[in-house]
Amino acid sequence: MKKRVLITGGTGFIGHVLCHELLKRGYELAVLSRQAADKVRSLCGQVEVISDLENLRSHPGFDAVINLAGEGIADKRWTDHRKQALRDSRIGLTNTLTDIIASWAKPPEAMVSGSAVGFYGDQGSTLVTEDTAPHDEFTHRLCKDWEDAALVLESKQVRVCLSRTGVVAGPGGGFLQRMILPFKLGLGGRLGNGHQYMPWIHRDDVVAALIWMLETPEASGAYNVVSPNPATNREFTRCLASTLKRPAIFPAPAPVLKLALGEMSRLLLTGQQAIPARLTSSGFVFQYPALEKALEDATD
Repeated sequence: MKKRVLITGGTGFIGHVLCHELLKRGYELAVLSRQAADKVRSLCGQVEVISDLENLRSHPGFDAVINLAGEGIADKRWTDHRKQALRDSRIGLTNTLTDIIASWAKPPEAMVSGSAVGFYGDQGSTLVTEDTAPHDEFTHRLCKDWEDAALVLESKQVRVCLSRTGVVAGPGGGFLQRMILPFKLGLGGRLGNGHQYMPWIHRDDVVAALIWMLETPEASGAYNVVSPNPATNREFTRCLASTLKRPAIFPAPAPVLKLALGEMSRLLLTGQQAIPARLTSSGFVFQYPALEKALEDATD
């Protein structure tokens, strides 16, 4: 009998690729989305489309849930209103989701829920594993509360995995699309002094890690979903410029970024030298461990 999986965020940059991979593996999928059903299926394949979570209250249940929904953290300046919208799209939705799951006739075997390496806050040059103590700031509180909302399902004997994802590179979208045009025009360069780490990962490896968490009965808790080879912003921009065969000679000074973006500039000027300690120790193999190959694929 085919396993049924409920996915939130299934139409996103990571989610739609994940849907296609799961369909190839024989899963039956239901995708939560407010978009028209035809649009969702054009992105995700032959899936059931759920327009409202409330329609799943007192449902017979799914075998697993993958929860990736959340508004883009870098899409808009962080006003108080925007911060609340980011919390509502992650924590508020996850609270509603777990409450509805509690009403199912049978709880899922597993819940794989999104998070980010922003959980750790600014870590400078410290090597960051899943055991590293976080620095208390907005991204930490956002991710911690998001994770805590998912972890309540452990009391229902649900195996919960948390994907602390880094900066995702892949073709056709994501943060890289914003960087490519300036670099192609010869206007790219480092951000600030470029010493801050960018814990990057290729989208195919994110998808593989999510499926590994879903299918590995022993997996639980938080995993850093990042490349085993973190790069500084200076290294990243040099590699991107080389991949595109363009110069990287126009740095964006930190004061300019702070003036333009306010508190959100911390996303660009601080970082984490995060490594996937738990994934690596579990034998997970990355398809794109090297930045050069990942960027070559992402910019084709």
